[in-house]
Amino acid sequence: MSAPSGSAGRFTYAASGVDIDAGERAVTLMRSAVERTNRPEVVGGLGGFAGLFALDVTKYRRPLLASSTDGVGTKIALARQLDRHDTVGIDLVAMVVDDLVACGAEPLFLQDYVACGRVVPERIAAIVTGIAEGCTRSGAALVGGETAEHGDLMAPEDYDLAATAVGVVEADAVLGPARVRPGDAVVAMASSGFHSNGYSLVRRVVADAGLDLAATPTGLDRPLGDVLLEPTRIYALDCLALVAELGTDGVHAFAHITGGGLAGNTVRVVPEGLEAVLDRGTWALPPAVRLLEEQGVPREESERAFNCGVGMVAALAPADADRAVSLLTARGVPAWIAGTVQESPGRAASARLVGTYR
Repeated sequence: MSAPSGSAGRFTYAASGVDIDAGERAVTLMRSAVERTNRPEVVGGLGGFAGLFALDVTKYRRPLLASSTDGVGTKIALARQLDRHDTVGIDLVAMVVDDLVACGAEPLFLQDYVACGRVVPERIAAIVTGIAEGCTRSGAALVGGETAEHGDLMAPEDYDLAATAVGVVEADAVLGPARVRPGDAVVAMASSGFHSNGYSLVRRVVADAGLDLAATPTGLDRPLGDVLLEPTRIYALDCLALVAELGTDGVHAFAHITGGGLAGNTVRVVPEGLEAVLDRGTWALPPAVRLLEEQGVPREESERAFNCGVGMVAALAPADADRAVSLLTARGVPAWIAGTVQESPGRAASARLVGTYR
């Protein structure tokens, strides 16, 4: 059947909401940043149908592959509001690689997925450049990904991010609750801010309280928008350095503090019959959290929704705790002994906060 008169050339992919040329320009803009993340094991380059990684199994006695998938969440809405897109990629990488290292795994490679309503090459390139920066900070190679334009599903300025990372750990070196013992010290590692959790609550408070993102509230040292967009600290290489120095006799577990807060994530590495007790008096509640509490967020809710200044904790043999703090501090990660693991016979695993913040 012939096309109706006058309809020839009327339908194109671009007119339907998918601009192939814009996608190709975005790839061109991000190429050099992606290539800088390459590790020696990466085979091929950007543009293939699959990312290839040559795992050298001769380096390991019994390697286990570890994988993690996550996104950035509604922090992206804040990035769109401020039209700043160069840091959410770092957040994305942090969410997956810091989950990997919690079991002792070295991040090997990562693949990202960017869904958007409209491909704006410069914006996509800024996002992926941030992802590449996060990969550099964690030692992972960015071996591929996907940018999908979904004009029928998303508004033109909308986008969302997800990623999957793969790591490797020796089977006899997996960290976790099975290694945690009574008397273990709990070492806290400072967060860089809210990281990538709790932003639905953060944004609701900012909007309802009429807080100005361009202003610097009392107690903060820079505009509120800058504080809220501060990228997530990536702990992967620092945690791996700790294990390399102290071994698994010294380092027993890591807990990545994400949604659910400090107690809610610490308990994930505590075995039955034990309790992690963390002393609030060993650190100061971040000013940005206090600001939100002043606007009506209850303390109990803060400690469930936000990391409250601690982005990662380690359970360690008590004799190694001071050495761990010194090593982390020397690597630029503020750290301190925040508590201990105690016996709690006959009870389910638990974690709780005691005392008052400084």
